[in-house]
Amino acid sequence: MSEQTAGGEWSASATLVTTMPFAVRTALGLSVLAIGANVVGAFLTGLLIVAVNASATHHQVVVLFRLGFVVTAASILFGVGLGTVLQRRTLNWMLNNRPPTPRDTLRVARLPLQMGLITVCIWAVDAALFAIAALITDASTSTALRVGAGIMLAGLTTAAITYLLVARAAQPVLEIAMRVNPPGERPTLGVRSRLLLYWLLTSAVPLIGIVLILTGPDSTRLRVGALAAVLLSLAVGVFANILLARALGNPLRSMVDAVHAVGRGDLTVSVTVADSGEIGLLESGINDMVAGLRERDRVQDLFGRHVGPAVAAEALRSGVTLSGETRDVVALFVDITGSTALTRRVKPSEFVGMLNRFFEVVVSEVESHGGLVNKFEGDAALCVFGAPVSLIDAPTAALIAARQIRDRVVAAGEVSIGIGVAAGPVVAGQIGSSSRLEYTVIGDAVNEAARLTDLAKGLPGCLVASEAVLRAASPVEREKWHTAGEVTLRGRDVATHVWTA
Repeated sequence: MSEQTAGGEWSASATLVTTMPFAVRTALGLSVLAIGANVVGAFLTGLLIVAVNASATHHQVVVLFRLGFVVTAASILFGVGLGTVLQRRTLNWMLNNRPPTPRDTLRVARLPLQMGLITVCIWAVDAALFAIAALITDASTSTALRVGAGIMLAGLTTAAITYLLVARAAQPVLEIAMRVNPPGERPTLGVRSRLLLYWLLTSAVPLIGIVLILTGPDSTRLRVGALAAVLLSLAVGVFANILLARALGNPLRSMVDAVHAVGRGDLTVSVTVADSGEIGLLESGINDMVAGLRERDRVQDLFGRHVGPAVAAEALRSGVTLSGETRDVVALFVDITGSTALTRRVKPSEFVGMLNRFFEVVVSEVESHGGLVNKFEGDAALCVFGAPVSLIDAPTAALIAARQIRDRVVAAGEVSIGIGVAAGPVVAGQIGSSSRLEYTVIGDAVNEAARLTDLAKGLPGCLVASEAVLRAASPVEREKWHTAGEVTLRGRDVATHVWTA
């Protein structure tokens, strides 16, 4: 992404920094958040220590709990320090109010996973210390292993909760970073991996802990511990699945709404990208798709302005081709009389404005009657009725358009014109190269219309049509025209019977 684009995205997002959650705005925010999850894990640890080791002596239990307070305090202090350093490094760009780089965005995406791994490592060390302490207090090897295993299981569950909480808290920051640097092709943690990890840490691990309790020596504490472990497992599972459902469901709902809006023709929608996995790729893909549709509409609009809506629609329907075809059409040629003299009498800007107003009338009338303004030739225009889109009654449509163009131009009083209308077979198609095409028609009807235009400039009605057009027009339209005799057009040996209105 260019610096200009990144800067533009950041300028729109920087104002959101002040609204960030407390957990990501403060130096100790994420660490304090993780402490809450670890406190829950500590309660679960105490439960497992008591329940799994029902045969432990009072002295052993006291030593383990005292050690637990010391180790827990040390672990929290170490975790807070390490988490703060990690947070400062990851969110340095936000705290310094500068645009994030791709590396900064990747660090934000990896932050929940890194916090979860830190939690696992700390609890693994704690599990080892507790197992060693159990052995030192003359506990059996089986008891020491149960203590270590119970603490490790609690640590894994705590790591899962930490991951979910940090991911939830850091989502607004990831959203800002993703605006500047959309997700790449390789997700940080995919949906399948995330679902499997959640199941292992919030369902499988607690179940293993319960099995570990139930396989211990039978006692009242065993039953109480197993019941408490079940309740805690249910609570952890519900909490984790609520966060997971929100993390997956909210973006999916937004994408569904966006797709429905696009289906209704609304191309102004956009989806917030706030995930570094497949969901983020899908969100970014929807935004790219909508941007592509907007660009397609813009190109179609520009294309239609250059070649006419009819040609644009036909090209989009059947594709652009260099092949041609023979079509029976009616050609209408309209030209301004004395335009060279006009350029000497009026200013260039006034002359261009006059031409634009004149062509506005031509385009409006021709298109409203199903024709195509095929090309502008200086102060003249070639219009076609019957190609590329066929018309039921092209001659009548062309004659009506010619009369209305004449009437509106005369009423405006800015320019004098001549209009010629002729009919006949022409060759129609895309002419040019594969990179630069122009739809046009070539044939005798076009040449005849141009010759009739020169003739029309000298007639009071400024309008001449060939007999072939009048013969094919409707009776109602034919009544509005009268014969103007026969003329021999330039380049022809046979006289042409012409009509005027």
